Amino acid sequence: MEHILGSEWKITPAGGSTGDAYFAKFQDRELFLKRNSSPFLAMLSAEGIVPKLVWTRRMENGDVITAQHWLNGRELKPSDMVSTKVAKLLSKIHYSQELLDMLKRLGKTPLRPDELLQSLYQHIDHELLAIPAVQEGIRYLQRELPNIHTIRYGVCHCDVHHNNWLLGENGQMYLIDWDEAMIADPAIDLGLLFYLYIPKSEWGEWLEEYGAEMTDDLEHRMKWYAISQMISLMQSHKDCQDEREMNRLHHHLSELVS
Repeated sequence: MEHILGSEWKITPAGGSTGDAYFAKFQDRELFLKRNSSPFLAMLSAEGIVPKLVWTRRMENGDVITAQHWLNGRELKPSDMVSTKVAKLLSKIHYSQELLDMLKRLGKTPLRPDELLQSLYQHIDHELLAIPAVQEGIRYLQRELPNIHTIRYGVCHCDVHHNNWLLGENGQMYLIDWDEAMIADPAIDLGLLFYLYIPKSEWGEWLEEYGAEMTDDLEHRMKWYAISQMISLMQSHKDCQDEREMNRLHHHLSELVS
């Protein structure tokens, strides 16, 4: 990265699962650099959904490096996820025709529930399948698949973990790390967010801020997608040897399928 910015910049790894993100600092200037970010990033920046994109550069080897303003702010804590700002931003994303059109132009096609389940079969290993809660979750997904009907597709982030939400010093909310974004039923985001973070007594109020109302069908779809997401994320954290996060998801999954 030094040959892009110059030797006067101090560059340090930003962590994360890919190892392709960096912090860069020179005097009072701070940037967040990432290799091969989603080409969706420019529109997300223009919409104020992610921190401002400063520049994009293509390397000789074909890699694309993006630089964004580094925010003075903080990641959300689990207790922050009930925030009205989270509801408003997620609604903006799910209902944006411009973002949807952009993902379509990038070649994304709507994710059907049966495709998601098929992908899950291919993704999880035998060790995970040996866990009773995972077995029960898979049975639920298979049993209820014929009853899961997508009413409206939108742009979905598909990893609404609290660490991916940033609150800037100016009070603006951002949602980062869009590598898994797809066109899907918004219940795929709502389900995981609700079952991990929002007390059930507050679902109605949160959805009102989001711009929707709870129905039996929405709750059913949210549960279906939450189970599928939890199992998929358990496998991802197992692969990364993140036992703590895997156990946390296992706990939530066990409660959901019991």
